[in-house]
Amino acid sequence: MFALLATVLMITADNYKTEVLDSKIPVVLDAYTDWCHYCKGVAPLFAELSNEQAGKIKFVKLNIEKVPSVAEELDIQALPTFLFYKNSQIVGRQAGSLDKKGFQEKFTTYFK
Repeated sequence: MFALLATVLMITADNYKTEVLDSKIPVVLDAYTDWCHYCKGVAPLFAELSNEQAGKIKFVKLNIEKVPSVAEELDIQALPTFLFYKNSQIVGRQAGSLDKKGFQEKFTTYFK
């Protein structure tokens, strides 16, 4: 039996508002670049959490080099940076990687 895997959506300048700000469920945005070692290290966990939280939390990725306008608007200063959104608002920000327990603590803090 195969589990349905949730997908991590790539954010563009065109879909940021619809997929993040207009989302009916909480959103975690991962701001990253392809060359960032720490960003690559946390990517498998981010995908795993997306699958575990499917339907409860939306997981999206923003490549700051491909979408600099959104990255600038969000004032991304470090990589990776995780933004936590609830009801169209940024309710939390984490600069630097997290482990699974760290993400779960953030979900409890920001989304419950």
